[in-house]
Amino acid sequence: MASPQPHIKLYTDSTPNGIKITTALEELGLKYEVEHVDISTLRQKEPWYLEINPNGRIPAIVDTFDDGEPIRVFEGGSILQYLTERYDPEHKLSFPKGSREYYECNNWLFFQHGGIGPMQGQASHFLKYAPVKIEYGVKRYVTETRRLYSVLDTQLSKSKSGYLVGDHLSIADIANLSWVIFGEYTDVDMNAFPHLKEWEARLSARPGIAKGFHIPKVLGIKSDDPEGAKKYQSHHADWVIRSQQLEQEAFSRK
Repeated sequence: MASPQPHIKLYTDSTPNGIKITTALEELGLKYEVEHVDISTLRQKEPWYLEINPNGRIPAIVDTFDDGEPIRVFEGGSILQYLTERYDPEHKLSFPKGSREYYECNNWLFFQHGGIGPMQGQASHFLKYAPVKIEYGVKRYVTETRRLYSVLDTQLSKSKSGYLVGDHLSIADIANLSWVIFGEYTDVDMNAFPHLKEWEARLSARPGIAKGFHIPKVLGIKSDDPEGAKKYQSHHADWVIRSQQLEQEAFSRK
């Protein structure tokens, strides 16, 4: 049975959570339309977007479902599972449903969502964006990020294929890679994780992944501009604090 034809519109920005979807779409070779939701302008909080993702976060997609009506899918892991279950019959980024590898892939997908994503996100906040440097917060989240990297490094040290699961690239790799490329930005010495460092370099060199990194805009942290990280930090620090202040004001009015 042929796969349905995609009519995907992706709402995203160039962030760890955003690039996991663009890299997956590029690796799958799917056609899609992109709308840049510049989170620094807080577009993701506007009413029209909250109809797509009530949580006001990127990424999200809208596709045409089997009944001809639009379907919204939000949260990175949910989108990755949707794309592979619906549009990956050849298992380019997935494994046959019910197989041992299918469940193992889910393990590492949720490992990223429940572990690296939130922990490294907090590490970035306290290390790079917080207006007041709280040493306990920095140590807490940077140390936990390093611990989670060590888990990935150990898994890869045991892998015969060089991938987290099975014998080929999967959404487990895609999801975790989107955060690992930011490791040094959060003071993680990648030399301490040789298997992970090699995996990151090898996967980042894939044409589909390399292209997906820079959609919908050039990802400063992965550009050749030596000042990219500084510009990235300065730009994000401003809107992160502004967004937090607006949310605090909104709650205070309730």
